[in-house]
Amino acid sequence: MTGCFSISEVIEGAYRYGFKRSGIRPVTIDLKDGTVVHFWVSKTRDESKPNLLLIHGLGASAIWQWYDVARRLSPHFNLFIPDLVFFGGSSTTRPERSDVFQAQTLMRALEAQSVKRFSLVGLSYGGFVGYRMASMYGDAVEKVVICCAAVCVEENDMRDGVFAVSDLDEASKILVPESVKKLRELIGYIFYKPALARLVPPCLLHDFIEHVSYFLLLACSSNDIWTCVYLS
Repeated sequence: MTGCFSISEVIEGAYRYGFKRSGIRPVTIDLKDGTVVHFWVSKTRDESKPNLLLIHGLGASAIWQWYDVARRLSPHFNLFIPDLVFFGGSSTTRPERSDVFQAQTLMRALEAQSVKRFSLVGLSYGGFVGYRMASMYGDAVEKVVICCAAVCVEENDMRDGVFAVSDLDEASKILVPESVKKLRELIGYIFYKPALARLVPPCLLHDFIEHVSYFLLLACSSNDIWTCVYLS
């Protein structure tokens, strides 16, 4: 980027350091079909502790959304914190973009780590993925917590005014901001005090867009973008 150092990279570096100090290490699972899944996992797996999968929502990577939570949970669970495909260190050469594909990919990656049973927490878009996993792999999923994810939403709900946006095109422009103006609009929906966003220098917002919007564009196809909508 121009005019500013990358504060996003500085913050992410601090998060990585904090994860490692909390006993959580990075691993990469190659599924041998062009798909690679990056995880943060407990350094030592304790068979007396339950397995817990934390699925992030829209954002640059899992570490941004689960940093504070994971450090507090790590003494009590065997943690598995993946980057969804196209986020952070996870990628694929396959054409699929749906939440079903994300669920299948996570399940395969967990099986590759010999994880047979687990509970999960899904946040935002991760809630849709977690819902799919519970539906598709009921024998493996024990307990489910879904946060901030309208898993029962339908496209006509948007037309009927249930959400603050009226159609898919408008939703995608807000959820995948490509300008400072659209990012400030997104902040206006999700921040308790959105007026504070006006105090953030534009170069820092550009930095965040460069770290986040690319992943969102890859992850959400035009046919699947409605599953990412959770604005209200």
